[in-house]
Order: sequence, then structure tokens, then C-alpha cells
Amino acid sequence: MRNPDTKLDSRFSDSDAVATRWEETRRVLEHADLFWISTVRADSRPHVTPLVAVWLEDAIHFATGPGEQKAVNLRTNRYVTLTTGCNQWEKGLDVVVEGDAIQVTDENLLKRLAEAWATKWDGRWRYEVHGNAFRHEGGTGAVLVFSVTPTKVLAFAKGTFGQTRHQF
Repeated sequence: MRNPDTKLDSRFSDSDAVATRWEETRRVLEHADLFWISTVRADSRPHVTPLVAVWLEDAIHFATGPGEQKAVNLRTNRYVTLTTGCNQWEKGLDVVVEGDAIQVTDENLLKRLAEAWATKWDGRWRYEVHGNAFRHEGGTGAVLVFSVTPTKVLAFAKGTFGQTRHQF
């Protein structure tokens, strides 16, 4: 991945804050157990739901059933926000990722992603690749896979509060 333009936003940061390095922000994305995805319904109302995801090849990837609200929303508006972090005030790093969710249909990438899910989740999330999508092991229904390559990532450091913008 190309290195982002990284800047501390002093308007929203303590006077002694420093910009969070991209490597630290990326590490949070790689190791996060849970993300919250925000999509927009056809009638412009927001939809937010938790999901598991994996960071692979410089993008966040998530899976969803074709009838789930987030998949329905993505048919008319591909723009999403994914958030992760912790719910503590004095420590940790919260991360917000903005970008377009693009459906993954490439079989080779889907195979690498299925392996990434199994590895990250110690085998608890196992997918097979079938018909340009995932399906649960032994299942019959399609599970759509989407990739979000970040266009902008915000990192909110706590303790010494700092807001960093990583722009791609």
C-alpha cells in the first residue's frame, strides 16, 4: 500500500500530542476483533451493525448474506465507514476507515481471504469458496465478500488526545 499523507489535526488534539504513525494505525486494523460498519439505506437513513473483518492486502474485507441490511444498502450506495477501537476514555486508539465497499468475486483472492478468516479466528470462521462468493462450511447459501480500500483513516489517540488523519 502506498504510504498515506499523515497529519495531526491540532484543532482536535492536546497541545503535546503527536501524529499516530500509519504502522500503529494499521496494526489496530490488522488485530481488531470487531468492527462497526455504517451504511446508508435507500431512504437515506443510516444503518450501523457490528461485524468481523480481516485486513489483507491493504484493505478491510467483510462478509455478509445477500439479504442482510448492509448488503441491501450497498446495492445503491457503496460508501461505508468502518470503526474499531476500545470503549475506554484514557487509553487506546480508535480508528475510523472511510472508503467504497467493492464486492470481491476473484476466486484466488476469495481463497486467500477464506484462509485469513480461518487463521485470524482460530478456525471459528470457516468459509468455502463457491460461485464467486463464500459459503459457510457445509452450507448452501452465498455469503458475499466486500473489500474496502481506505481513502481516509482517522486515528483517535487517548490519554494524550490526538486526532490523526491518514489520507490516501
